[in-house]
Amino acid sequence: MSIQYRFDKIPDAEQIIELYDNSGLPRPTHDKERIQKMYENSNLIVTAWDEDLLVGVSRSITDWVWSCYLADLAVRDEYKKAGIGRQLINLTKEKVGDQSMVLLLSVPTAMEYYPKVGFVKQESSFIMNRAAWK
Repeated sequence: MSIQYRFDKIPDAEQIIELYDNSGLPRPTHDKERIQKMYENSNLIVTAWDEDLLVGVSRSITDWVWSCYLADLAVRDEYKKAGIGRQLINLTKEKVGDQSMVLLLSVPTAMEYYPKVGFVKQESSFIMNRAAWK
């Protein structure tokens, strides 16, 4: 398995939806237009490819000098535990540089994963939830 990491190859909405569904990442995959807009409005996307197959993605929104919100991290189920998620995070952090923090909101199933890859759990966040998915 030879994984290629890219900053310049943005997957189409169908590829993203298939990856999210496969990986178990809860996103509105029934809404192709919304998924497309999520990517159009993000300014740091790192992808992982096994030839032409999208096997992982890190999608972030950043100002490049203070904060980077890691909005999505997904790895295809059969590629999990191969270090792809860790490498996507490392490349994201490398790209934003030392001046910027990387922060995220974790899905419940990943709460034990993030400390293993260098994140520190915080108790100082607040959220205004979005409307329910339709």
